[in-house]
Amino acid sequence: MTMDCESRTAPLATRRSLLLGGAAFAAWAYIPKFARAADARDPRLIVVILRGALDGLATVAPIGDPDYVGLHGSIALAKDGAHPALMLDSFFGLHPAMPEFSRMYREKKAAVVHAVATSYRERSHFDGQDTLESGFPGPGRVQSGWLNRAIEALPRGERVSSGLAIGPTTPLILRGSAPTVGWAPVNLPTAADDTAMRLIELYRNRDPALGVALSQGLQLDKIAKGDAMKPAPGVKVTAMQQVARGAAKLMAADDGPRVAALAFDGWDTHAQEGGPVGRLAQLLGGLDNALAEFETGLGPHWRDTVVVVATEFGRTAKINGTDGTDHGTGTVALLAGGAVQGGRVISDWPGLKPANLFEARDLAPTTDLRAILKGVLHDHLGLGERALAERVFPDSGMVKPAKGLVG
Repeated sequence: MTMDCESRTAPLATRRSLLLGGAAFAAWAYIPKFARAADARDPRLIVVILRGALDGLATVAPIGDPDYVGLHGSIALAKDGAHPALMLDSFFGLHPAMPEFSRMYREKKAAVVHAVATSYRERSHFDGQDTLESGFPGPGRVQSGWLNRAIEALPRGERVSSGLAIGPTTPLILRGSAPTVGWAPVNLPTAADDTAMRLIELYRNRDPALGVALSQGLQLDKIAKGDAMKPAPGVKVTAMQQVARGAAKLMAADDGPRVAALAFDGWDTHAQEGGPVGRLAQLLGGLDNALAEFETGLGPHWRDTVVVVATEFGRTAKINGTDGTDHGTGTVALLAGGAVQGGRVISDWPGLKPANLFEARDLAPTTDLRAILKGVLHDHLGLGERALAERVFPDSGMVKPAKGLVG
């Protein structure tokens, strides 16, 4: 039976903890510059949240597992056929809609973490997103987001303009949990521009950090809509790709943001998910194009960039009666960027036999997502293990940072 999703009319802004701190989309102002004098690195970090729960078994298929095809049925990927999987090794195959990620993987600039999950073990989108984006062990304790707290914990240094968070649609929400946090509108309707400019002027003197954040949000909106960002005639560009293109342009600037968070909706594939082609294929193709836009747009900064792609939980191992998948547990996280030690699938594979499934229905998680996020923050941005365990991901001392994710 297909599990019903929470109503889209639920109060998202109040129930959903956001990665950057408690409202729909956010931006920080005056975050430290991360350049390391020893190796002249100036790292960038991009976090992409896929809201709705990504089917990890369809994105990176365990083709070598003898129980996979029987569970995923009509939407299972295969090594051959009209649309074969892009084999990452002898066991795992990448969805054919992601050729750019496959290339990055072959170049050892992308990696997959499989059978991964947060500490959350229920199946509510809202609570799952709270846990993912707040960084707390469970939902309902939302005060700020883990990435916001990570920025606050960074070693002090030369300051540059704000970090950035964006999504396909963004309300103008002005709420912050700390003086350094402001909310940035993106993709505003034209009619709202005058209001937004008045707000910027209001806060420019009262709260300069917020004024910078708002200005940057409008700047991104104009970049994304401007002629320089428009595709050539006849070239189809997805919303994800367009947003990534604008964000990359901002982040490539010497005085631009070093940290960004993007959130993309629509990954709740209860019905007609599709296999090598179909609904999920279109979504993964958009994500693949977005990753390519970051690589192109960041130019030489790509070598010092890590992109982390994560979702609130996975989907059932067995398809349902409508050729879709219901809310599950274990899934995948993706890493891409010139700073990634890639070319590998990182997994303690649990297997898909009935006795090995979580609650007899889901891919069992064997890796805590916080370990991956901690590893990136520790090795890429230089955060200490104590700050990660106490401030960034509270009550997580037992979860150690993953080693060797970043070069």
